[in-house]
Order: sequence, then structure tokens, then C-alpha cells
Amino acid sequence: MSALRRTPRAATGAAVVALAIGGAACGGGRVGVPSGAAPTTGAEGPGYMVHTFDVKGLGTVLADGYDETLYLFVPDGGRGASTCTGTCAAKWPPLSLPAGVTMPFVGPGARADLVGTTRRTDGRTQVTYNGWPLYHWIGDTTAGQDTGEGISDSGGVWYAIDAAGQPVR
Repeated sequence: MSALRRTPRAATGAAVVALAIGGAACGGGRVGVPSGAAPTTGAEGPGYMVHTFDVKGLGTVLADGYDETLYLFVPDGGRGASTCTGTCAAKWPPLSLPAGVTMPFVGPGARADLVGTTRRTDGRTQVTYNGWPLYHWIGDTTAGQDTGEGISDSGGVWYAIDAAGQPVR
């Protein structure tokens, strides 16, 4: 995770623990809350949470635990492997898991059956959704921005991704 994503907005240790316990009780080996669970007010999950968020002008898209829009890269082709490395990954940081965490939190609106991971060439574990590796855009500096939507950069086009795992155009 980048230095900009150190502490979730308004998250508390108790809220993160509650999310982890709730997810463990759901089975399936996932850490997090079940898909469709009621949102918790005032406490998001960690930055590696995947849930839906309404972005003005774009609609409901996937976001991380900071409510920052997540993007897919068309050249990845939805096949699970990331083609964005080096300079590309510096501008489009992958949604990665910290060491020891095997799956992200799955929050309200996201489908647990579409969440997965892929191993990057640098050894980090990147979160995928419906086979698409997920990324942030360094141009989005606050929650709910979508300044990366439709950008042609690093050899392909970038789109926000919806709860069905499709690009938002």
C-alpha cells in the first residue's frame, strides 16, 4: 500500500476486529464480512477491503476501505494476471494485501464469489475481482473521486469496476 493509505478513515481497532470475527464466522476461509451485510456506520474496514461505493457522476463502483475508487486495466483482460508493473504500478498502485493476509475484507455490495488474488512479479499479493486485478489511481486524492475513469495510460485504458465485475463506461 502506498504511504497515502496508512490508516482507514474513522476506523477503530474494535471495528476491524469485529469485521474479522464476522468474516471468520461466515466460512469459506475469507476474512471479512459477508457480501450484502449492512454497512457499519463510522467505521470502514482496512484499505484492502472491497465494497461498493456511490461515486457522483459515475454510480456504484468498487472501492477500498477508504472509499477510494478501484480500477481495472483493460490489457489485463480479466484473466487474473497483472500487466501493470514498474512505472505503470507507480501511477496505478495495485490493491495489495499485507504480509500474512490471504484475502481482503469483503464489504457491503461486493460479491465474495468474485473476489480473488493474484501473485505479482514483485511477489506481492494483489486483489482481483471477477478476474480483474484491482488498482488505485494516484490522481484520486480523496474518497469518492473517479479521475482515473476512462484514462488511456500505460498502454491501455482504465475503468472503474462495478459490483458485477464489469468496467464502468
